[in-house]
Amino acid sequence: MSDSPSIASLRQESQTRLQFIQTLADLEAFQQEWLGRKGTLTTYLKNLGQLSLEQKKTVGKEANDLKVALEASLEQKTKDLKRQELEKQLSSESFDITLPGVPRAFGHKHPLSQVMEELVSIFKGLGFVCADGPEIESEFYNFEALNIPANHPARDMQDTFYLQASQQQLALPKLDDLQSKLEPTLLRTHTSPVQVHIMQKYPPPIAIIVPGRVYRHEAMDATHSCIFHQLEGLLVDEAVSFSDLKGTLSRFAQSFFGAQVKVRFRPSFFPFTEPSAEMDISCQLCQGSGCRVCKNTGWLEMLGAGMVNPNVFNAVKIDAQKYSGFAFGMGIERLAMFKYGVDDLRLFYENDIRFLEQF
Repeated sequence: MSDSPSIASLRQESQTRLQFIQTLADLEAFQQEWLGRKGTLTTYLKNLGQLSLEQKKTVGKEANDLKVALEASLEQKTKDLKRQELEKQLSSESFDITLPGVPRAFGHKHPLSQVMEELVSIFKGLGFVCADGPEIESEFYNFEALNIPANHPARDMQDTFYLQASQQQLALPKLDDLQSKLEPTLLRTHTSPVQVHIMQKYPPPIAIIVPGRVYRHEAMDATHSCIFHQLEGLLVDEAVSFSDLKGTLSRFAQSFFGAQVKVRFRPSFFPFTEPSAEMDISCQLCQGSGCRVCKNTGWLEMLGAGMVNPNVFNAVKIDAQKYSGFAFGMGIERLAMFKYGVDDLRLFYENDIRFLEQF
């Protein structure tokens, strides 16, 4: 240590060197030179072991003080050089403060939600109000009150998700006198049970639509799902006729698909309506000329409808001699596929951002 430089000379040399450093690269090289594993100050500190105990107390403290001071100087010098480089970069760039900022990406409503809201808006314009009901139902509301007897195929276990929990556990609505005993519970297979709830609670006239989820024991493929959405409609009043039904649904189709759309009604069967019909629309892809989607018929099946069966009125204690009504139901996914030209229902549920951004 006798030939080593003094602490004072090391301090003077390091401070002088620091003043002339102009780049971050040079600053990093200086740091390695002085504070690296084999740096000047690091080596000096390692050699303190050769000194006497009294010298260590004095020289060791001065050396450590120099190391702390040098580290602080390096930190400040780093900040100064970074700021200088940023100022130099900004001064060399042209920046127009009048230009708009980069737009942020915002989320938007799911295509099924968009279709649902459009349907609700159309039917509200036709005088209907929105209603809602439980997704967990009893057999009475889901089947019996809708004229679907116990031996009907729709009640087969392969179509319906039955639940084992009791009615009290599921907190279902209180049953009336027609249901004094506990019944099996299930996930509703259609939105029609809400019709029964409404007709039990309110006297005619009634004009409601019921959008919501329904559940069926079906395999998932391009056109089927075990969970999907429906929109149910019900109108009950005096002297309601099938022509009212046709006029309402024709007006809806034109509002949703455009004035150019054509509609037709075909006889069909539903337990809760009589007479019943299927409503078709002209294919929106080929405009009725025939294509793969419409199987070259020019028509697409859109919804089922009909006049409320008197047995349904009897189940909810509405006078079938005084009142009549019509009901209809449609699949939201099916309408969305027709409207947007989507050929696979599963795309609505896969949450692929590339698909959803198209809407």
